[in-house]
Amino acid sequence: MSITATLDGVAVVTQANVYFDGKCVSHTLRLGDGSSKSVGVILPSTLVFNTGAPEAMEGVAGNCRIRLKGESEWKTYSAGETFHIPANSSFDIEVLESPYHYICHYG
Repeated sequence: MSITATLDGVAVVTQANVYFDGKCVSHTLRLGDGSSKSVGVILPSTLVFNTGAPEAMEGVAGNCRIRLKGESEWKTYSAGETFHIPANSSFDIEVLESPYHYICHYG
């Protein structure tokens, strides 16, 4: 799978979303069709995220391990790979060495 290098025709919310004492920082993007995405980075850490809407996390750089709610197995994802999280759920994410850069696609 190819990595999304640019997103054209977007408005960027300039104030960052800062989570987990700065271990995850993202910016919200508003697309011309009214949908939203976020682009961000997770520093080395182990975190738990909750979802409202379904999400697809596209890796842009680095790698991570994730474990979906209710599962015991960790799965590894690298740049160019995408994992999906259902709505109203959660997932554990572990970033070990270098920061994990991502695009979060909602819906």
